[in-house]
Amino acid sequence: METFKFVIEIIGTIAFAVSGAMVAYQKRMDIFGVCVMGLVTACGGGFLRDLFLGKLPPSMFVNPVYPITAIVVSLIVFMPSVHRALKKRENLYEEVQRFADALGLGMFTAAGVSTAIGAGFYDNAFFVIFIATITGVGGGLMRDVLAGLPPSIFVRHIYALAVIAGAIVCYVLWMPLGETWATLICFVVVVIIRMLAARYRWSMPRAGGDE
Repeated sequence: METFKFVIEIIGTIAFAVSGAMVAYQKRMDIFGVCVMGLVTACGGGFLRDLFLGKLPPSMFVNPVYPITAIVVSLIVFMPSVHRALKKRENLYEEVQRFADALGLGMFTAAGVSTAIGAGFYDNAFFVIFIATITGVGGGLMRDVLAGLPPSIFVRHIYALAVIAGAIVCYVLWMPLGETWATLICFVVVVIIRMLAARYRWSMPRAGGDE
């Protein structure tokens, strides 16, 4: 199961690194800024998760494969040829960024549930779902703050709600189906909700929405 969890976290790291680096590139940051944004987006959620669980030092410092992967992916995203290729087809750039973000959300939500339960908190459903949510949205929150953007969890179409829904599904299915199926279904639920919300512009009620 440790191998399965590692694969999930690596895929999530790659996806969120792509998301963060693309935001940095759009903000015309230099190569250092792009790498920092990719690193923060990919590892920020796991960093916060480990702090809440009391795992010190956090996993990103114990196992450098995560930050190294994030930085390598960010360097690839920084290459101008990559952006030229993405911009050859209308809307492809936005679609790739949106899917990478959804993929990272799904993977890290599942990893958050797995880590919290593995730490012995299965009997505390609220805490498990909280940890999964922090793991899923933490990196994106840091990314948006560093980029000077309104945090996605507060303004974007059904963002944090998709993570919470996936975490609840994962927790409920954990015992009857086992870790593998519960995490896979969690991932699918988060990605589907997030992509449908972006496609059909589903949103939570906003302040001043009637004005």
